[in-house]
Amino acid sequence: MASKALSLPNILTYARIVCVPLVVMCFFMEGQLRSPDYARWTALGIFIAASITDYFDGYLARAWNQSSTIGRMLDPIADKLLVAAVLLLLAAEGSIAGWSLWAAIIILCREILVSGLREYLAELKVSVPVTRLAKWKTTIQMVAIAFLLAGPAGDEFLPGITQVGLVLLWISALVTLYTGYDYFRAGLRHIDD
Repeated sequence: MASKALSLPNILTYARIVCVPLVVMCFFMEGQLRSPDYARWTALGIFIAASITDYFDGYLARAWNQSSTIGRMLDPIADKLLVAAVLLLLAAEGSIAGWSLWAAIIILCREILVSGLREYLAELKVSVPVTRLAKWKTTIQMVAIAFLLAGPAGDEFLPGITQVGLVLLWISALVTLYTGYDYFRAGLRHIDD
């Protein structure tokens, strides 16, 4: 069991979880919530590295036949921690504001609701597989968040980076609604009340 817990795919998942506070700390480098350019670029680099591990941990676990219970449990948790923490950070520092907060709220609510549904269905020994569209949803979310992390620093390099991030965030929120509905429709068949 220890060998599976310390397999490379699981280590990549653990690293993604460790990246969550590192990204947040970038915005507190000066002792308060600020987003100077160097902090944004550092946070973006850490976030991209964490996002890449999301692809490779699952790919390697399947390719090397190293799937494990802890990996199946921690992988979606790591994803949700990363997305939720960075969305909250970007809302707190103002990159996500106004109507765009609704996109972030939709994403966060769906993640929590689907996690609860999966937990309930797991007790019933019912598996709800991740759909291809849900994987695309995650990709769009990660790209949107990357653009938003670059934010004003990215706008100085290439104008419109923040706007692209906000548009992608809304697209992600709409796909999130659809995939969330899909999960609940599949899950409702197993609810006995």
